[in-house]
Amino acid sequence: MAGGINVNDLAGHVKDTDYFHFPWGHWHIPESLVNIGMTKFVLIEMAAAVLMLAVFIPMAGKLRGGMPAKGRFWNMIEVFLLYIKDQVIVPSIGSAKDAAPYVPYLWTLFFFVLFCNLGGMLPWMGSPTGSVTVTAVLALCTLTLVIATGIFRHGFSGFWLGMVPHIEGKVGPINLAAVLSPILFVLEVFSFFVKHFSLCIRLMANMFGGHLMLAVFLAFIPMAAWSVFCWIPVTLLSFAASVAISFLELFVAFLQAYIFTFLTSVYIGMSIHQH
Repeated sequence: MAGGINVNDLAGHVKDTDYFHFPWGHWHIPESLVNIGMTKFVLIEMAAAVLMLAVFIPMAGKLRGGMPAKGRFWNMIEVFLLYIKDQVIVPSIGSAKDAAPYVPYLWTLFFFVLFCNLGGMLPWMGSPTGSVTVTAVLALCTLTLVIATGIFRHGFSGFWLGMVPHIEGKVGPINLAAVLSPILFVLEVFSFFVKHFSLCIRLMANMFGGHLMLAVFLAFIPMAAWSVFCWIPVTLLSFAASVAISFLELFVAFLQAYIFTFLTSVYIGMSIHQH
């Protein structure tokens, strides 16, 4: 406890709870909803999904009818979609033909992560992607898709054994392939799972760390309230730092959605085009 602020509560904005903290007080989620697993992050994720449906269903209807995406908002969404498809997905997977089946998933992944990230820009909400349980499920979805893609393309044994680079040659009577292939197989499989695990940790750490830093700077204000001569400069500096970090967090929200989508595309491409 320092200056009336419980240090243990500083992470309240970035952890999952059964309530929303508004400026005028707490709104507790009804117990009937909490009992079936509804928490703050779950409701924010549902809101992100509803927002995506509200945006993309009308847009798909317009494009299906042959109408162009008119208006600044629709043009902005179209720019995002085309950029992700043409500059991220297709180059990472290898060709437009190979990438076509995965474009809907990767579009959905990008905007879901982005909307969940942006939820943390509102002080009374939070970023579900700051929770390891959320990012772990997203990483697991990517892992499942990558494995399924590789097995579909190369067969079960072909996918796993294809991770090992082709080795030829001998050192005296020793066959290099017989010696090195088992070692490389273990290393490659371990590396394969670590890469997908890093998707989970990278996203969670960036979102959790940024919002926790913002909470710490804001906590300096009430902690310095014991003296007006100390409180005024601390308030001004904390406010300036919080504004700067908020702009940085806005950039990070887009950047992490981009990185997650880009790496997922790369991993899909690697499962299609092996060594």
